[in-house]
Amino acid sequence: MLALVRPFAISVTLLLTAFAAHAAGDVAVEVKNESEPVLCAEKDNVTIKAISPEVRRFRIEAAHPAYIAGLLRDNWDADWTDCDMSGDPVHKAPVPPQRITFYESIEYWLVGYTFESFWRPAETTFRVGDRVEKGLHLVQLWKLGKTGSYEVLVVYPQDGYWRVRPLPPQQLSAAAYGSSFLFGPVEQDGARPVVNIKEIAFDPKTLSFNLAFKDGSSGTLKLDSVDENRMVLDAVLDKPVTGGKAFAALRSMYVTEFNNDVARIAIREPGAKGWREEALMPFTGGKATDVWMGRTTHSRHNTSSPDMVFRSFSKDPNPPAKPEAKK
Repeated sequence: MLALVRPFAISVTLLLTAFAAHAAGDVAVEVKNESEPVLCAEKDNVTIKAISPEVRRFRIEAAHPAYIAGLLRDNWDADWTDCDMSGDPVHKAPVPPQRITFYESIEYWLVGYTFESFWRPAETTFRVGDRVEKGLHLVQLWKLGKTGSYEVLVVYPQDGYWRVRPLPPQQLSAAAYGSSFLFGPVEQDGARPVVNIKEIAFDPKTLSFNLAFKDGSSGTLKLDSVDENRMVLDAVLDKPVTGGKAFAALRSMYVTEFNNDVARIAIREPGAKGWREEALMPFTGGKATDVWMGRTTHSRHNTSSPDMVFRSFSKDPNPPAKPEAKK
């Protein structure tokens, strides 16, 4: 059974403690809320955009929710109540459905899937070394953990959606995915925000995904670390995303306080003495050096899915210098 819900104040304390060791970035970005109410739990109705004509580098984190230690039963089941997907576009795959493993080492391996159809044409290519795969709808990154192998990252190359999660806590065999994120110049395809990617190249030595966007720009997502607490990705753009477009966005779902993948948002505003925290759906936006989006109470939908953080926004594409070790 689910553990008793912890008081909100305890969750907030854990949140602030988690960020205490991280200095704020040198850029405050515009945080824009374009979320809309829905009744269907399987439709992404939450959109939180990060906009800045200066940012070249930032970090993306997926961390277990504050209540994870007391969670003994999870719920991953899809909820199709009040869902009508009949109007979604359908594009037949150029090849039959298939599953391929196109990179494998002792610790990591990469698996790609082609479905019968997808909502967008399959134009993006995926490359590892000299091997190029076309038409993949889903690519998974698996990692060997302490007690088994775990899928820690997925990307949908054709619309630019990413989902990440830490390794599961000791008491759970796995943890759920929840919110997705977009990285790169965010554009619209009908009602959905997307990132148009020409090619993704995976570098096994650095655990980096090198992205060539269709507008001619490029970016890199590097897996910096992953453990039983959080995953950290280092995101770098070859040039800032201008013209009022977002360079990153969170996509998720919210139906009710008890049926959601994200319910609250906290932002660290420039010069503020504390965090600004509130319910996500009525959030009116603001300027922030750090953005947390997650839950402080249990949801019946993807209960173990991680909180998401965008932070350390910087104009400098180079990583900050590491502090010298004390002699």
